[in-house]
Amino acid sequence: MDFAAALTRDPQAAPYPVRCDATAAAAFALVAVALALTVDDGRRPDLLGWVLLLAAHVPLAWRRKAPMPVLLAVVACVAPYHALDYMHLAPIPASMTALYTVASTGRPQRTVIVGLSVTSITLTMQLFVNPHELVELLRVSGWVIAMLVFGASIRLYRQLVASVVERAEREAERKVTEERLRIARDLHDLLAHSITLIGVQTSVAAHVLVADPDRLDREALVRALDQISETCREARAEVRTTLDVLRAAPEGPLPDLASLPDLVRSSGADLTIRTGEAKVPAAVGAAAYRIVQESLTNAVRHGGPDGGMRVDVGLMEEVLTVRVTNDGAASEGTSGSGYGILGMRERARSVGGTLSAGPRDGGGFEVTAALPLAVREVVV
Repeated sequence: MDFAAALTRDPQAAPYPVRCDATAAAAFALVAVALALTVDDGRRPDLLGWVLLLAAHVPLAWRRKAPMPVLLAVVACVAPYHALDYMHLAPIPASMTALYTVASTGRPQRTVIVGLSVTSITLTMQLFVNPHELVELLRVSGWVIAMLVFGASIRLYRQLVASVVERAEREAERKVTEERLRIARDLHDLLAHSITLIGVQTSVAAHVLVADPDRLDREALVRALDQISETCREARAEVRTTLDVLRAAPEGPLPDLASLPDLVRSSGADLTIRTGEAKVPAAVGAAAYRIVQESLTNAVRHGGPDGGMRVDVGLMEEVLTVRVTNDGAASEGTSGSGYGILGMRERARSVGGTLSAGPRDGGGFEVTAALPLAVREVVV
């Protein structure tokens, strides 16, 4: 058995406690018999002495189940044993084990009370038996105090280890929660964008089919269907890439500014990137990409595909600015769940940035984000 694990484990939660403690009690009883037969520090036990000595070891089988009753039962056997001046060293292992169990499983106040009580009883018995043995009085008191201190130290050590383990588990749970939120945001942004584009392109194809069947614009229909197919392929590839990244390393590569042209092209928006040769951190680039993706999705969903969408990404004093505008008016009865803008704000906040979104003067909608290049940790 690992000694460190035995020290840190809750003694009352150990498997088969009665069986293990009964085995230990039997071993202590054998040691006590050997000491009673070999050590000369009192009268050799007679029948009553042997009964008291062996009876003191029986309660130890339940020491972890009921520490205090076991200690009282041991004291009830050991006190008359010492008072009759039998071999004093023989019951010491059983007595110290009972004291240790109480100190290692109880509160400090109980340990102090038990220590004072046991010391008083021991000293009283010793004064009656050997009133002139001052050294023996000090030795017995020292053993009692040392065992109580040792048990209390083990209890404090177990509490310290338990608190460290609990903090580690809370930290691991927090990281798992954050990772789930990150995955949810990634999949939401990807699927919402792709599904919205597919819906718009399907509407265009349906309109071409039913608007004027006699003058069917086959090229427009083929173009719309090709765009649907391409959007499906891109969505499938990105979902597969995202899942592969999550399986390999949760903090693996994410979409960045280099992926913006393909994203914006599929939405029919105008794109301007003014970052020069500046190095944009991966987290900032991923946040900018997802903000643009969600903004375009909302623009197509609420403003229509012909809303005059524009995306402008630039640098201003070590801050990456993202501006997405559209001139379209929201359709009547159109309302969102609110998770899109909330998700974009969380994206910006995750890299220490800010985001604002709202209607523009003169019509349309605008999303503006400021993402500092020096990513700083955000305390939640």
